[in-house]
Amino acid sequence: MTPAVSGALLGLVGGVGVLLVWAGLRGRRISLHERLAPALRPRDASSGLLREHVVHTPFGVVERIVAPWVSDVAHWFERFGSTREDVQRRLDRAGRAESVEQFRARQLVWTVSGLVVGLAVAVMLAATRGSGVVSLVALVLVVGAVGFVGCDRWLSSLAQQREERMLAEFPTVAELLALAVTAGEGPMPALERVATTARGELSGEIATMLADVRAGAPIAVALSAMAGRTNLPSLTRFAEGVAVALERGTPLADVLRAQAQDVRESGRRALMEAGGKKEVVMLVPVVFLILPITVVFAVFPSLATLQIGL
Repeated sequence: MTPAVSGALLGLVGGVGVLLVWAGLRGRRISLHERLAPALRPRDASSGLLREHVVHTPFGVVERIVAPWVSDVAHWFERFGSTREDVQRRLDRAGRAESVEQFRARQLVWTVSGLVVGLAVAVMLAATRGSGVVSLVALVLVVGAVGFVGCDRWLSSLAQQREERMLAEFPTVAELLALAVTAGEGPMPALERVATTARGELSGEIATMLADVRAGAPIAVALSAMAGRTNLPSLTRFAEGVAVALERGTPLADVLRAQAQDVRESGRRALMEAGGKKEVVMLVPVVFLILPITVVFAVFPSLATLQIGL
């Protein structure tokens, strides 16, 4: 690596560090509200058992120092990435108990890791090939952006995979509910029976809904909240059907069986569509691997015979 390139890289790293420190010192000025907040904060007289317990890291002092910076980075990420509401929505869909701030901290770690990996690759390329400074800086920024976007895509993938598992479990859960209702149980005891006996993502959502009902929420509101935590139309229809059955006393078993059958039919159609899309992909090994080998096996004996005849 030439002295000019090494000097440029050192200057780049130093400049980025100075800019970060300057931005942090400029953005973390203590406001009047923050100065007066400890003296004017009202005393919390509620029971400690009802308070939300926040999980802290073992390094309490480091956490208190880093927490404001992470909060500022979270607000900065919202300008370039997903909004707070969208992240909270996907966290609920994925069934994760972490907050938006915790996800932003994870996204920050992914981004910093990407920048570190990009910087290491840039230093290696500069030492071995003598690449230009502009291309190396672009490489570092691109790898950091990949870490930022990758964390966001990872959360979306978790939410989609969980909803696919719930959709696969829905026909069985609906049949169990229909069987329990047909046997003479009410809708709520049937839901409790399914929540305690079944295992899976959908039974966990039903257990959460029953916990909301026991906490005092109306049944219709708890069912709507359960449907709102997912992005599945079938679960929305299920919540609406159970709510209507509870309010009006309509028979629920036939509705649940019909919904289970609809979900099975939609799954069968989705499987057929996926198979139709895979036909083109399946032609690739046939055309580029099996067909050339078949042609070779068909032509080679004829060529060998012609050579022997000549």
